[in-house]
Amino acid sequence: MWERHRDRVAFLVVYIKEAHPEDGWVEATNRRSGIRLLDPTTDEERAAVAQTCAVRMEIRLPVAIDGVDNRVASTYGGWPDRLYLIGRDGRIAFQGGAGPFGFKPAELEAAIERELSS
Repeated sequence: MWERHRDRVAFLVVYIKEAHPEDGWVEATNRRSGIRLLDPTTDEERAAVAQTCAVRMEIRLPVAIDGVDNRVASTYGGWPDRLYLIGRDGRIAFQGGAGPFGFKPAELEAAIERELSS
């Protein structure tokens, strides 16, 4: 999707609160993958975790980082993950369901197509 639309759509990943830290809701699959981290308590710690995540997941899109105050996640209801499209008019043109089950990239792509054709 990014490769198809990147010349007409600005994509951005916003790294928010860690979903499965060692001092929270531990996910067994994370441990099997060697992912063991504490929930960051400073913006600097969160930035370091986000950088590691982007490298390990080979994310090629720009990554912004929500502060430890979780303002972005709280404002947009982004935890644990969610897809958004901001339209040309600056308003929300698409808001996906809460992840992981509401994380449906095909719905975002359809919204992008509608926005670009209007």
